[in-house]
Amino acid sequence: MKVRSLLFLMVIFLGSCGQRKSTEEKSRPNIIFLLADDMRVGAMGYEGNEIIQTPNLDELARQGWYFKNSFVTTPICCSSRASILTGQYTRKHGIVDFRTNFSDSALQQTYPMLLKDAGYYTGFVGKYGVGMKEDEMPKEKFDYWQGFNAETNYGQGHYWRDSVHLTKRIEKQSLDFLDQVPSDTPFSLSVSFKAPHCQDSHPDQFLYDTTRYSHLYRTDTIPKAYLSHPKFWEMFPGFFKLGDSSETKIRWRRRFGTPALYQDMVKSYYRLITGLDAAVGAMVSKLEESGQDKNTIIIFSSDNGFYLGERGLAGKWFSHEESIRVPLIIYDPRKAPTGAMVSNQIALNIDIAPTILDYAGVTIPDIVQGKSLLGILNGNDENWRSDFLFEHRFERHNIPESEGLVNLESKYIRYVEEEPDYEYLYNLTRDPGEVINFVDSAEYTTELSQMRARYEELLKEISE
Repeated sequence: MKVRSLLFLMVIFLGSCGQRKSTEEKSRPNIIFLLADDMRVGAMGYEGNEIIQTPNLDELARQGWYFKNSFVTTPICCSSRASILTGQYTRKHGIVDFRTNFSDSALQQTYPMLLKDAGYYTGFVGKYGVGMKEDEMPKEKFDYWQGFNAETNYGQGHYWRDSVHLTKRIEKQSLDFLDQVPSDTPFSLSVSFKAPHCQDSHPDQFLYDTTRYSHLYRTDTIPKAYLSHPKFWEMFPGFFKLGDSSETKIRWRRRFGTPALYQDMVKSYYRLITGLDAAVGAMVSKLEESGQDKNTIIIFSSDNGFYLGERGLAGKWFSHEESIRVPLIIYDPRKAPTGAMVSNQIALNIDIAPTILDYAGVTIPDIVQGKSLLGILNGNDENWRSDFLFEHRFERHNIPESEGLVNLESKYIRYVEEEPDYEYLYNLTRDPGEVINFVDSAEYTTELSQMRARYEELLKEISE
């Protein structure tokens, strides 16, 4: 009898432990991270754009937190995506081209792998963007994988083999993931859109879903930015312009070289974003249908900004606001909606990983250089950063490498391949368009010295 009683108590004890573990697993939030590609600030209705239609992103922003001063530390997809996954500056993770992939040890320190180690069911859908070879992507490391490399096309129409637009395919795969998630396990889903990135090999560039969005924006006129005037291109130094043969100028001619081309291209760019927004709406609806919406954090951002012809530029790569500012929304349904909460603090792409880990209750590794944004969300933003290191060391011909220091009032930039280094000092308060270089102004001698010193300090700190 004593043996039977002991066995009975052991069964009850083990059962209660399993139940407690299951309860703890369910209490941890699900996390969806949504990443746009080349989506600049100002390309959402919530941000004041009166033409573009982004109702689902607008609603997430209205019900969550919007970070007004969100930046990437490196405005190129491979480096920025590596920073998002690791929480590290480019100088630390070393991904400066499309060929280089994570080492096995570095991959294990990315936020999806740390979440998987902590018991999360993990999924990745869309453009991986770190390394180009399909067979080197971490397919087997995820519970659900539908990733692809940066060269994958949008896949619709006679020009492509697939009749389904890539954004729609990403939407369907994301919904498939949500359908198969185990009910007793928290999940982490990373959805990485290609939209609104262009298709460089195609003359139309921004290949939106023609079956759904051709009618949009037809009668609209996209206002052209003041900075689009040719004089701003002429202000760049000779090494930057390369006799008008720089990569960014070549792409400018292809996309924005005439007024009619500008209208067509920006409208197509907007249509890609509206298609992305619809995919986000479908995911939110799926969460509501399954009852997962009450415990699922949604974070939305972009891997870098994008020039729409300003200064005679196309693409990203450089330190101007159009290139480094990105949207950032954090939606937490567990907090009672009180309307949009807006933060003016500097948020960075390297903050995404530690924020996700913090939400999941996972210890943030010491090698992470970003900071969890939960402190800001919880009203504790004392001693937050006031500046950050900008770096663009992407190895590509005709795109000069640069780095420097950015804060909300000033910007110090060095083009490091020149001898001696070519420097810029912008005063964003006095000159928000970043047109005037104050580096040789006697009025700014002290500020220039301070910015140089702080830049060197950050450089040393980040490189350690």
